[in-house]
Amino acid sequence: MTSRQLANYETRYRQLAARVADIGFVMPGTLTQRHTRCGKANCRCHADPPVLHGPYWQWTTKINGKTVTRGLSNEEAALYQEWIANDRELRDLTKQMRTLAAKATAITLKQTQRKTTQV
Repeated sequence: MTSRQLANYETRYRQLAARVADIGFVMPGTLTQRHTRCGKANCRCHADPPVLHGPYWQWTTKINGKTVTRGLSNEEAALYQEWIANDRELRDLTKQMRTLAAKATAITLKQTQRKTTQV
């Protein structure tokens, strides 16, 4: 039974690893659209009701413990959306792989302990 479980874990682990190999570029962070007001007092963005400027794309992430925000064009935003989605998929796959590895490790250690106590 445990040998079959171990084999199943290994098969599933290798399937996940193959999916990792197919992921494209990854980029951590968040992509948002912003609408803003300008500094001109007579602009439509200060009217009642206001008509804000935008939307503008922004990418935000942490780099060396500091929050970094960068404005993006529509084309860049489309790329970042894909890369951020890839990053989230990679994190999910890695989490699944760690879970499987922990289960496989527990079985392997039990088998090793049995062998050493039998000797």
